[in-house]
Amino acid sequence: MLLRNSITTTALAAALTTVFLAGAGARADDASKYPNWKGQWVGVGAAADAAWDPGKPAGAGQQAPLTPEYQAVYQKIMAAHASGVKDPTTCLPPGMPRTMTAYGPMEIVITPDTTYILIEYIHDNRRVFTDGRDWPEDIEPSFTGYSIGKWINSEGDGRYDVLEVETRGLKGPRSYDASGLPLHKDNQTIVKERIFLDRTDGNLLHDEMTVIDHALTRPWVVTKNYARVANPRPFWREYVCAENNSHLQIGQEVYYLSADGLLMPAKKDQAPPDLRYFNQTRK
Repeated sequence: MLLRNSITTTALAAALTTVFLAGAGARADDASKYPNWKGQWVGVGAAADAAWDPGKPAGAGQQAPLTPEYQAVYQKIMAAHASGVKDPTTCLPPGMPRTMTAYGPMEIVITPDTTYILIEYIHDNRRVFTDGRDWPEDIEPSFTGYSIGKWINSEGDGRYDVLEVETRGLKGPRSYDASGLPLHKDNQTIVKERIFLDRTDGNLLHDEMTVIDHALTRPWVVTKNYARVANPRPFWREYVCAENNSHLQIGQEVYYLSADGLLMPAKKDQAPPDLRYFNQTRK
């Protein structure tokens, strides 16, 4: 009886080992279908004041295909910037499509059902669902939006090399870059992407982005580029926007905090905040 149990146990262990190895082999085969996008990626020219289209000058030089209404909005914003009034750092996420300027280092983690785009900068992490799902009936708006992707084998060699992504369900406020180049306030923006490695440089990643927005006269196509860091064990810097941030928004106004923690105006002749809930008689 003891021998029979021993044989049964051994057979069961062998069967489980076979199943485990078969499963591992299947997973390995699946992994081999996807491109090697491992490592740390940094945006090419992704400075804080980087223009949306890296191939053109900032500001009016972007030649953004804005409608007359939003061209007027942008001119007003640029005039304010020229007078010294800059957009404050309020720690709101940049939002799509500006997220993909990648102000911080980027990591791409590929799984069969979801591709994770991880950026250590003001809630810029993204999930791209590649499990074949349809669009939900109701999408809760967010700064990075809801992204559905599809892998493409453009070379016909059995290996995926392009990730096509569509993003909807966005909320604002959002702009293309630090110049304040605006998207439509209705937040109906749709962003389409084709992400792929350069054909001659395996350490250069491209994201061809098409923005469809009611503030535009036509879809706007721009290509963002990212270089892979050579270090196989790169340093991942923590970015906490609220740390050492001297900007403070109260209502619709933005103020500064001085080095000694006192409230200061951010622009000439700025009125103080509404203090109706404070005892004005205190000295």
